[in-house]
Amino acid sequence: MNPSPAPVDRLLSIMAQLRSPGGCPWDREQTHQSIKPQLIEECYELVEAIDSADDLHLKEELGDVLLHLVFHARIAEERGAFNFADVIHGISEKLVRRHPHVFGPESLTDSGAVLARWHELKAREKPERSSALDGVPPHLPALMKSQELQKKAARVGFDWPGPEPVWEKVSEELAELTRETDPARQSEEFGDLLFSLVNLARHLGIDAEEACRQAAAKFNRRFRTVEDEFRARGETMAGRPLADLDAAWDRAKAAEHQP
Repeated sequence: MNPSPAPVDRLLSIMAQLRSPGGCPWDREQTHQSIKPQLIEECYELVEAIDSADDLHLKEELGDVLLHLVFHARIAEERGAFNFADVIHGISEKLVRRHPHVFGPESLTDSGAVLARWHELKAREKPERSSALDGVPPHLPALMKSQELQKKAARVGFDWPGPEPVWEKVSEELAELTRETDPARQSEEFGDLLFSLVNLARHLGIDAEEACRQAAAKFNRRFRTVEDEFRARGETMAGRPLADLDAAWDRAKAAEHQP
């Protein structure tokens, strides 16, 4: 009796069969570019699963992301570029190389020193990068990209000494936006204000992207509660006075804070 293949080997075999001449027509048609949007979507679904604290959901979404990694590796293997084993070998070597305090003779005792050493080693491995800002993916969400650019600039000393002057910068940018009347200039000043707020978030130890995502989720949750209240009375929100809507919003907000 042949032993069952290891789980990863079985997954690789399934993907190879899906991509084979006798496999699935849809899977065979896909390219790195065509499945790129789905990978981004799956990553966001994984984030949602992490926030849900539902282990079954988390396990499923981790599998969906892993599927995409295997998919991309298979396409690359068919091109003769690399295979999934090469991917695993590469990241394993990187982890060992970037942790000399664990796998080598160095001694680092706190996470700050570990992070600084990581970036130092990373810079040595990528001498082709000429700017301190190189390495920030261009397609990151805007708030995340802004924060990453600011972090990289801060590593070479281009940064405010603390949050106090950033508060002043935010006030300055808000005043400039308030005074502006030209639509194009308003857009530019609004961008400057957002960028300053991201900088403030970084100095306060806040992840700007996550904070904004949580704020959007909170708005979504409370708005739906307001809709439910009106629906329960056989009414709709449309056409209701703003005072009624605000009162329902306050009730939805208060309900969230009840023990």
